[in-house]
Amino acid sequence: MASVPATPRSIFSTNVRFRMRMLLLRTTFLSGSLLRPRATVRRAGELFGTPLASSRTRAAAVSDHGAREAWLETAGWGEGDEKRGQRIRTYRWGDPQAQPYVLFAHGWSSHGTRFARWIGPLRAAGYAAVAFDQPAHGRSEGRSANLPVFTDTLLAVARHFGPAHAVVGHSLGGAAAAVALVRGLAAERAVLLAPAADPIDASYRFSRQIGLPGRLCRDMIAMFERQLGTSMAELQAQHIAPRIGRPALIIHDLEDREVPWSEGERYARHWSHARLLTTRRLGHNRIVDDDEVIEAALRFFAGGTVGERIVSSPNLPYGLA
Repeated sequence: MASVPATPRSIFSTNVRFRMRMLLLRTTFLSGSLLRPRATVRRAGELFGTPLASSRTRAAAVSDHGAREAWLETAGWGEGDEKRGQRIRTYRWGDPQAQPYVLFAHGWSSHGTRFARWIGPLRAAGYAAVAFDQPAHGRSEGRSANLPVFTDTLLAVARHFGPAHAVVGHSLGGAAAAVALVRGLAAERAVLLAPAADPIDASYRFSRQIGLPGRLCRDMIAMFERQLGTSMAELQAQHIAPRIGRPALIIHDLEDREVPWSEGERYARHWSHARLLTTRRLGHNRIVDDDEVIEAALRFFAGGTVGERIVSSPNLPYGLA
């Protein structure tokens, strides 16, 4: 059955419902911060770690573009159900054992087949490709996730399929790719699309969105650190990037409203083997599907020089080499 195009009236109605839900959410957290602050912090943390349900519905609705799908059993992590381990849905195009392959890491509330536009150009250039759904995303099991879970799962997939020619990560998947490279991810090159560089800043952006006061956001961050057993500051790009010795291409849009361009620039500035390619009018999500972005990544995979080298020093906070 053909889909019915959205009308201005239906779009207006959807926007109104979204704004009403956000108003209710903000009211709930503002009142909860006064009446039950500790419970409100726990609830905010649970919400922060729960992807949108649309990740699953969108993954179920789109084509896998001829992928060979399979389940991958992962080791357990976290608490409760997550300690049992989870089944992760993987997607494979071509033969990663016989061809150089590109490993994709999607972002928050997304799914592995989000990179479908890349498959044709990659296969034509002689590459295989591997993608997967993170826990609690797409077709994979699980109810919650975070950056360490994203990283652990990426490493598990990479161990299963073997060393990759390149890893491509979008948004939180970009952050996970960087952390995974520090932890031994076998990939010769990296492309980070609109990468998230700072989990602390992300926590504050989330808190402002839901109406959680700053003092309770700090409590939420402290709660995360107790649960993870590590400081969130250690996961910031300026501490991760200098430890990576492989070439990288950072691609970020100046008009990204979800993850600021400055976060991609931060990776490029502190990553000694990275270059930055800045785009315009693509925002946070269209950058994944843009033909020129894909073409630039293919040139980079082949060893070409793409983007600009960003440098910094105490008396030169930003500049081009």
